[in-house]
Amino acid sequence: MLHGPRTDCPQHSALTATIGVYVFACWVHTLAKRSPLANPVAISVAILIALLKLSGTPYGTYFEGARFIHFLLGPAIIALAVPLHRQMPKLREALVPLLGGLVAGSATAIVSALGIAMLLHCSGVAVASIAPKSVTAAIATLISARIGGIPALTAAIVIATGISGAMLGSLVLDPLGVRRDDVRGFAIGVASHGIGTARAFQISEEAGAFAGLGMAMNGILSAFVLPIIFPAIMAWLLA
Repeated sequence: MLHGPRTDCPQHSALTATIGVYVFACWVHTLAKRSPLANPVAISVAILIALLKLSGTPYGTYFEGARFIHFLLGPAIIALAVPLHRQMPKLREALVPLLGGLVAGSATAIVSALGIAMLLHCSGVAVASIAPKSVTAAIATLISARIGGIPALTAAIVIATGISGAMLGSLVLDPLGVRRDDVRGFAIGVASHGIGTARAFQISEEAGAFAGLGMAMNGILSAFVLPIIFPAIMAWLLA
């Protein structure tokens, strides 16, 4: 009996390519003595973009094939609760300083995003798209849609922010004399969400746990606060 053409090959190819590219990027990262500048996510994104362009593969087709990896993001985020639970005694002791750091970090992320966008004379839609740049993508895209931004543009900016934070976080914190893993991790998580959290786990489990906490807390705070204050900020800037 004759069978029609297989339709799962492109999907299998996308999944294989994604895993293979990331393994290669991790090898490059190891070869570079785990330098944060050789970030595996940044290398993987660059190679995958080049492969899609050279092969003429639409992003939608690629995403369908790699959907299983996207599905695994949910369990991976939930799994962050395990190392965080191990840090509960320290978390209780540092709760007030962490809340202060959260407010300062979240406010800095929003103000810096708005300032850069305004200096570049971006449109109101672009400003709204950039504002939630330091929030994890799943929440940032919803915030963007709520305040009048473009979710797809926000997602791209969020990824760029995460990669740059993971690459430059240690280069910024070291000269400032920030040595404690819990403080470093929390700062990286607030500023550069999931990608930064992955980088923090390379520092230590403690840094990764606090980075995951910072990512979650910044996402919750921004989801509540940004839709309320953004219209007022824009009205004040355009006055």
